[in-house]
Amino acid sequence: YIYATVTDQLPKAAGVMKIDLSISSGSDGNSDDSIVASRLYGPGCYGGEPYFVAREPDNPAAEEDDGYLVTYVHDENTDESWFLVMNAKSPNLEIVAKVRLPGRVPYGFHGLFVSENNLKP
Repeated sequence: YIYATVTDQLPKAAGVMKIDLSISSGSDGNSDDSIVASRLYGPGCYGGEPYFVAREPDNPAAEEDDGYLVTYVHDENTDESWFLVMNAKSPNLEIVAKVRLPGRVPYGFHGLFVSENNLKP
């Protein structure tokens, strides 16, 4: 699987999709069949790159998508920012945790470069 952003207008990502690379596109060239899960963040909400975190990283028998997708989302309507945790196995990438952030993470900013100190109030 790969996880990709659904872009509305770069660098704003309006959602995320899960793509199954083992499913080839149909004879008409339509690759929508390979999109096996997706979530849009909602009107005025934009996020960053999704990162996959394995539920059991040391378990070689774990299924490839057994884990979580994490990302940052900013709501332009309320000026609030959130850290989202989604169930990667869920067909709608169900949100299992939503943590309000004390500040905004800029669009297009790679989450790996945000330190713990940047997220403290």
